[in-house]
Amino acid sequence: MATLTFMTHTIFDHGASEQLAKVLGQHGIRRPLLCTDPGLVALGMVAELVGHLGNDYATTIFDQTPANPTEAAVKVAAKLYREAACDGIVAFGGGSSMDLAKAVALAVTHEGDLLGYTAGLGGVAKISTVAPLIAIPTTAGTGSEVSTGAVIIMDNGEKLILISPHLVPRTAICDPLLTVGLPSLLTAATGMDAMTHCIEALLSPQVNPPAEAVACDGIERGIREGHLLGAVRDGSDKDARWQMMMAATEGAMAFSKGLGAVHAMSHACGADQSLRLHHGTLNAVILPTILDFNRDHAGEKYARLNAAMGLGTDADPAEFIRTLNADMGLPANLGEMGVSCDAIPALTEHAIKDVCTFTNPRPCSTAEYEELFEVAIGM
Repeated sequence: MATLTFMTHTIFDHGASEQLAKVLGQHGIRRPLLCTDPGLVALGMVAELVGHLGNDYATTIFDQTPANPTEAAVKVAAKLYREAACDGIVAFGGGSSMDLAKAVALAVTHEGDLLGYTAGLGGVAKISTVAPLIAIPTTAGTGSEVSTGAVIIMDNGEKLILISPHLVPRTAICDPLLTVGLPSLLTAATGMDAMTHCIEALLSPQVNPPAEAVACDGIERGIREGHLLGAVRDGSDKDARWQMMMAATEGAMAFSKGLGAVHAMSHACGADQSLRLHHGTLNAVILPTILDFNRDHAGEKYARLNAAMGLGTDADPAEFIRTLNADMGLPANLGEMGVSCDAIPALTEHAIKDVCTFTNPRPCSTAEYEELFEVAIGM
């Protein structure tokens, strides 16, 4: 049975963020909690966004979103929401701010700890209507503005997924101008996050032809048409920024059919808060290892992947991604990012339980994950 889900109303264009007041009004939100991070505050982007609202909105700001959002931070933001009698949430930032905002929307409308609502513990069925949420991405990578999921480091130290149609933002406002000037390495990392979403969604064994078509379109925009490299090399290229934000949004639409072992491994690595590893960079570095691993278990889809990337039918997509990563200045392996072989047992234990493992095209055992982490670390 196929399940086809594309639910978010999306406003997409240069300058779209100026429509925030109109969108809030449409959803009856007058006292929003703005979830963002300290970097955007320092850049003046939060002040500019709030300035679009005028005097008709009483905005409360939570600006302490961690690089990898935590349950502890969600609790602080939820407390602020209640104290200020907020009636909705605006997520403004990268994937971390959007995931945190989704978890806050859940926390202020549901009883108990977040752990009980995670996908692995039957949480999908427990999640009902959450606080209204508007999402405004400032990077072109995660696509969380149109997705059903949020990834949070729980109080027990595990990085787990909340999934529900109720977590999809009511409206996504995608303004590519917000990404102009993003540093080249962050552009590369977030762009590869989007490409990994598209690639893993394409390769997932779940049946969803429309999602596969969306995935291929995202890959074409980012890689075959050269917009990822274009945005990395010239951060002021507005067309490249537009194309990459579209590719990122498409990536999240596509992964409604599932992800795979790349994400299972990156979630495991990202749970180590002492390393503060960037999710998109992790995906970029791990992707070639998993493309090698899945090679003989995806049928004709590697030919489709190569076509979408503009390669010959028999080309090696793993080697192509390694070269692309190097061209953009991304690390060659997890070892360069600070992940050590001593961590492999704990990483494997985390990855084998991750929900993304179950939609990888090739089943992955504990022993295989251990070997994959060794390869990805560069041992």
